Formats: sequence, structure tokens, C-alpha cells
Amino acid sequence: MTTPRPETLAKLTPVLTKRWLSPDAWRIDTYQRLDGYAALRKALRAHPDDLIQLVKDSGLRGRGGAGFPTGLKWGFIPQGDGKPHYLVVNADEGEPGTCKDLPLMTHDPHSLVEGVIIASYAIRASRAYIYIRGEAVHAARRLRNAVREAYDRGYLGRNILGSGFDLDLVVHSGAGAYICGEETALLDSLEGFRGQPRLRPPFPATHGLYASPTVVNNVGTIASVPYIVLGGADWWKTMGTEKSSGPMIYSLSGRIANPGQYECSMGITLRELLELAGGMQPGHNLRFWTPGGSSTPLLTAEHLDVPLDFEGVAAAGSILGTTATQIFSDQDCPVYAVYRWLEFYHHESCGKCTPCREGNYWMVRVYRRILAGQGTHEDLDTLLDTCDNILGRSFCGLGDGATSSVTSSLRYFKQDYLDYIEGRTAPRLSAKQLVGAH
Repeated sequence: MTTPRPETLAKLTPVLTKRWLSPDAWRIDTYQRLDGYAALRKALRAHPDDLIQLVKDSGLRGRGGAGFPTGLKWGFIPQGDGKPHYLVVNADEGEPGTCKDLPLMTHDPHSLVEGVIIASYAIRASRAYIYIRGEAVHAARRLRNAVREAYDRGYLGRNILGSGFDLDLVVHSGAGAYICGEETALLDSLEGFRGQPRLRPPFPATHGLYASPTVVNNVGTIASVPYIVLGGADWWKTMGTEKSSGPMIYSLSGRIANPGQYECSMGITLRELLELAGGMQPGHNLRFWTPGGSSTPLLTAEHLDVPLDFEGVAAAGSILGTTATQIFSDQDCPVYAVYRWLEFYHHESCGKCTPCREGNYWMVRVYRRILAGQGTHEDLDTLLDTCDNILGRSFCGLGDGATSSVTSSLRYFKQDYLDYIEGRTAPRLSAKQLVGAH
């Protein structure tokens, strides 16, 4: 096990995670003792437009994967239009390897609740929703308890803290569909329809929930807001990089000594994260990894020093995504890993558009054939051609994300595919598992 250097330890920046280890951190009394709801009191004394400008000045970008500037998104909401405004928090975390929102809601739900109230005040919303994944029963219980406590203390409801601002907050559990992590599918689900992505434009900023102006933000994005209000934009920008400000929760899993959540300044490298996590497991050497979950292109051991911020990862040919950093070693097979991910995307496709519905269906079967020792060289061309017909032609990002691991693994690990096809690697799947693959 490696011991982190002092300069690496200095990149640990517990902001959103600072209360996680406090006893009863999820209860309002603990939260209030640790600066809880102080930001709300400060925010309610400010003009809503000033709060939007503060978030713009901080450089906060969405923590859900796309990295869109948060203040800019809030500023898109038309004011004085006579329509109700809504804030919707996307808590439908469900991508393989992603685990930063669930622990945040479990250990410190009031930080999200406080962020919701401040953000709703800024965009002039009187009703807000937290859409949480159906399987996240424990986190949903903690959230609902936090909402009840906030109502009891006067932080939610009518005339919050005597400010004249009213807000109702609803925690809604979805049915566990990955597609509902896409913001417009989430909105359809919240309205009681089948979760499927909408055609855009119009965009949620003008035609969102119930065809009204709506902001949809990730859990980590909204939970960051109270800290920015209390500390200021300049303080927030002391962490991270020029274009990717603030800290980020990196979820490390796989072949490492100490998997878990590590909140660090954006721009940290995988080499430094591995230091913090105690290094690779004994007998394992890094071979490939995902910087932002299974929907982001794979990187290799050659990318150990890539800055893990939006620009740095993009320059390396991948996407920062949800910072779900899955670590694989020389004892793991990239072909099999991609197959398992594709099975997930095939299963979770909503079926609305042909490229994603059919493309993932057939790619799973091609992978089964390759892994059963019955693949051909033409199969590799078929995979690339299928990816080309999915990427940019799907209704939403699920289809695009499914192609990422396929094309990147063929770029870096084509020989592994050839070893299965040409018989140098023993079949991983049996004939029984191949049934239905043709």
C-alpha cells in the first residue's frame, strides 16, 4: 500500500463531504450546528438575480456529466412570464460505477434540501421535486425525513423565515429506469408518463415540467450552492482549475486497495487518486479505466497524468462524466468488460429510437459470439459500423454513451478481440450462453 505525498493529500478538499462522518449527520440538529441553513438566511436577504450572478461568477458546472454552466442554465428561465417555475433535481443515479449522489443524500440530505430552497428562490420557483431512483430506498427515506424536518423548522412551506417566499418540495421515487436519468425522460416520468426522451427544442428552460419553465440539475450541483453562497465565488474558485472550478467527488472502484468516494479539487490526476486510495491491489497493474462511468471512452495506463477536469479529460479523448472512476488491471479483459456494459445499455434502452434499440441489441449478440470463440474479423467492422449508426443518431445520450466503450476498446485493445477471434484466448462464454446471439 502506498502512502500519499503531502502535496497529494493537499488536494483532498472535503466540502460536500465534510459532514459525512459526523454522528447523526443526516439530522437537522447536527446540520444546523455545522453551518446548516446559514446560507439560506443569507440568500433570502439577496435579490434572486444576484444569486444567479453569484453562481455564474463561481464557475459552477453541472455535476451530472455534461458540465453545463449552472448559473447560465438558471439564467435561461424567463421571468415575468406569468407561468409557474419548477426546479427538478435529478437524483436518478444508476450508471455502472457511479456512486456520489447516493452517499451524499444518505449522509447529508439537508445540504441538498438547503440547496433546493436557495436555487428555487433564485429562479422564482414555488414548487420543487427531487426525482430519486426507485432502488435507493435508504437514501429516499433519509431525504423524506430531512424534508419533514425542514418543514417543521420553517425552512419549507409558506413565508420561509419571514421572507415572503413560499416553496413546497416533493421527493418522488421513480421505477428504476436508467433512461430517466436523461432530463426530459425524467420530466415525462414525473408527469406520470412512460420515461422516454422528448424531442428538443423546445428545451426545459421554457417548456419543461407541465410545459412550464424548468431547471433540471444534478444532486451534486444543487448541494454545492449553499457552500458557494456562504463562501463566495472567489473562495469556490480557489479549488479546481480555471474552467472547472470547485471540488468534485470522485467515485473509485475496482482493483484498488481502498475503493470509495474521494472529494478533491478538480484537475487531480488518476496517479494522485491512486495514491490516496492506497494504490492498486497486490499483484495487479493498471491496464484500463473509465474517467466518468461506463458511458465514457476508456483510458489506459498511459493517461495516468491526465487532469481530471472537463477540459483535460476531453483533450485525452474521453469525457469527465459522473467521475465514476472504475479501475481495471492486467488481469481483467476489456472485451468482456465492454460486453457486460453493453448488456446494461441494451436492457435499459427505452426503445423509442431505432439506432439505440436495435444497435445495442445486435452488438450484444456480436460480443457473445466473439467471447464464445465464434467471432470473425468482419465482426469488428460490424461493431464499428453499428456504433457509427448509433452515435449522434439516437434520441438521447444513452445510445451515444453505449458506443463509447466499444470504439475506445477497439482503439486501444484490438489485439484482445483478435485473440478471441483467432483462438489464442480461450472462450469466455459457453455455447449455452450463446443461444439467441445469432
